[in-house]
Amino acid sequence: MLTYLNLNNNNLGTNVGIPLANALCKNTMLTSLNLCGYGLRSEGGKALADALCKNTTLTSLNLQCNSLRSEEGKAIADALCNNTMLTSLNLCANELGSEGGKALADALCKNTTLTSLNLCNNKLGSEGGKALANILYKNTTLTFLNLCANVLGSEGGKH
Repeated sequence: MLTYLNLNNNNLGTNVGIPLANALCKNTMLTSLNLCGYGLRSEGGKALADALCKNTTLTSLNLQCNSLRSEEGKAIADALCNNTMLTSLNLCANELGSEGGKALADALCKNTTLTSLNLCNNKLGSEGGKALANILYKNTTLTFLNLCANVLGSEGGKH
């Protein structure tokens, strides 16, 4: 039974990303999925976010370097509000921007299972940084949060 799938740096793109997301909706065995450098982009990112709402076994997801932008960040944030299994999410080196960061911060106020979130190098800026700083008072499950290389500035760490 397959519990870990590593498709790191295969640049398979949206054409394979959407069917993979559809399969993930039905999968009841996979607990860890590495799609780093997969090339999901917009449609694949949104399809995967939809799958996160339905999947009940995945605990670790690596979406590093997938050209995900604020819209995909918002879709993933919406999924986190409903997902009760995911404990580790790596979104490093995408382009979520301040809007994606704010959406994820809102989701972290509701999500009670995520313990590790890597948002390194996402152009979150000071607004995204402020939103994430504010959730640190409310979220009691997150134990690891990586915000390096996001140009947070002096305002980004204030709540």
